[in-house]
Amino acid sequence: MDKKYRHELKFILNKSQAEILKYRLSLLMDVDTNSINEDHTYFIRSLYFDDLYDSAYNEKIDGLEKREKYRIRIYNYDDSFIRLERKEKNRDLTHKEQTIITKEQCLDFMKGIFPDLDDIDDKLLRDFIVKYKLNEIRPSVIVDYRRLAYTYPVEEVRVTFDEDIASGRFDYNLFDKNLLNLQVLEPNEVVLEVKFNYAIPSHIADVIMTIPMIRQAVSKFALCREKKEE
Repeated sequence: MDKKYRHELKFILNKSQAEILKYRLSLLMDVDTNSINEDHTYFIRSLYFDDLYDSAYNEKIDGLEKREKYRIRIYNYDDSFIRLERKEKNRDLTHKEQTIITKEQCLDFMKGIFPDLDDIDDKLLRDFIVKYKLNEIRPSVIVDYRRLAYTYPVEEVRVTFDEDIASGRFDYNLFDKNLLNLQVLEPNEVVLEVKFNYAIPSHIADVIMTIPMIRQAVSKFALCREKKEE
């Protein structure tokens, strides 16, 4: 099966701009079903992995056109729904694969404990285990943030606003609600991501373009890694 790549555009804007854009998009798009708070946001925590040479981090910093990284992700501190994900980047296009894992599996992976490959049918999980063993990948950094997301069915458009982005600087405990973390952006900054298949419907694109902002190669993973090294 051919991989499905999507466009992904990223920007940094201030909170005033973000509030204006949120309101305008809310008139055209639906709020993501993951939203649980009154303000329609939800919490995301990801544990990223890297090898002994920090290849995923350095490839991002060097702007390598083709690269990949693995992460384990939870939402709203819910340990009953955990995803292992692989995100691939090819210039301006991204491809994401994901599979559900248990909390017990997650805790084992964080310790470098894996089942025998003969007992694993899931391809992504098998690839992760092989990569872990061959490249000696290990937990690299935890990334926390609060997200508001809007969706639109045509072209599977997804527009997200990420705030309070923080680096779990000294700990890799995915399930620790009291994890010590450090903010990586200025208090007034918000990361905007626009994802779509082939083209953004014109009425949504017109609304996004009402806010003056410059496209940037923003990586929450890289920002948090940089903060970790300070």
